Amino acid sequence: MKNRRSLLRLLAGATLLSGAGSATAERTKSVTIAYLALLPGEDRATFVAKFMRRLNELGYIDGQNLRFLYRSAEGRPELLPELASELLQMKPDVLVTGFGTVAAKAAKATAGDAVPVIFMAVGDPVGAGIVASLARPGGNVTGLSNGQTDLAGTRLDLLREAIPGLRTLAIIGNRASHNVRLEMDALQKQARKRKIATVMRDMRREAEIAPAINGLKGKADALYVCTDPFVTHHRIGINTLAVGARLPTMHAFRHHIEGGGFMSYGPDFRDLFGGSAHIVHRILRGASPADIPVKLEKKCELVINLHTAKALGLKVPKRISRRATAIR
Repeated sequence: MKNRRSLLRLLAGATLLSGAGSATAERTKSVTIAYLALLPGEDRATFVAKFMRRLNELGYIDGQNLRFLYRSAEGRPELLPELASELLQMKPDVLVTGFGTVAAKAAKATAGDAVPVIFMAVGDPVGAGIVASLARPGGNVTGLSNGQTDLAGTRLDLLREAIPGLRTLAIIGNRASHNVRLEMDALQKQARKRKIATVMRDMRREAEIAPAINGLKGKADALYVCTDPFVTHHRIGINTLAVGARLPTMHAFRHHIEGGGFMSYGPDFRDLFGGSAHIVHRILRGASPADIPVKLEKKCELVINLHTAKALGLKVPKRISRRATAIR
């Protein structure tokens, strides 16, 4: 009997060791994650770094059990299909896209059914034809949406509170962008309801930015900047010109305020980039993108730049500053 108990203990110990070895092997299994960016640098120190930190917390360490491949189109969308093809030739387990709809569409078209595609932040993935629905994406693509267009009315109301004398609103953006067109149309509709006049400006190339903003001086009380990757890339220049034209700006995201804008209301992109790591993790563990709902980020923050307000000679009402998530 004693020998039998000893044998059972030995067998149990061997089973535990075998299980531990399997679990360790699962955790350290090498994976390849490809990342396709449209913008130069894609703010790697902030947003991509957040994505990588969250991957590390989930057990994926670059250079150990993770091979991370990064390609940027340096602001040239026509290069995205070629870069996506280059990444796919290196046989990644997943293909992740950064800011915007254009990169997500290029990745989807290039990858087909070969590799799962996860997008970081797309304003209207259904309207853009990237997924069938938010609840059931279908196909081989899923990710996160910032719900940019849905917040146009809220941003307008916040801007009215901050600038009580707001009568005419200038709206600028790149109408080549699907999301920007939707946001501009929604904003005009919301402005009409509030009896606010609008002045529209389209800008699609860097050379058009200065004329568009300088031409608004004295014609509007504030400037609503519709966000897309083009505007994100040029946000510091846009905000500098807006201050020169004496126009307080409203933006969708915090990093535009860190780039000199006056006010923003929307999700924190760092949360979006971190959240996408969880989707990647689920897919690497066997989940199908078709069954992972697109996450619509609903948590929003109001950010105000008091330095910009001072430069504009604008006093921020206390009722607005008290609501701010962050004041710079």
